Amino acid sequence: MNEKKTYGNGSGFMRPWKALECSIKGLKAAFKHESAFRQELAFACFFVPYGLWIGDSLTQKMFLLSLVLLVLVCELLNSAVEAVVDRVGEEFHELSGRAKDLGSAAVLLSLLFTGLCYALVTYEHFSN
Repeated sequence: MNEKKTYGNGSGFMRPWKALECSIKGLKAAFKHESAFRQELAFACFFVPYGLWIGDSLTQKMFLLSLVLLVLVCELLNSAVEAVVDRVGEEFHELSGRAKDLGSAAVLLSLLFTGLCYALVTYEHFSN
């Protein structure tokens, strides 16, 4: 009998391990197939140490690091939306375009907010 392949994470004790395996596959796929994700990782290589340096308190350091992580999370979700839309079909559809544009807007907002916060913390750090 042919069994249909599913993408579930199993159940019971093995579920967390299966979920971790899927997450690692997703990160590898993003790195391999998404140039924007690789670019944002390159920026993270600068902004993580910079945030640790300019953050004046542990809370501020964690806030800055969280912003870098937010950008990466938004990019992963945007890439997921784009992959699903492309899987459904290559022909133009208004809703497909809107879904891609909304994902892109989420990434843009996360980048702008991150840039603003880093600029403000940098200003505060050097004005004291």
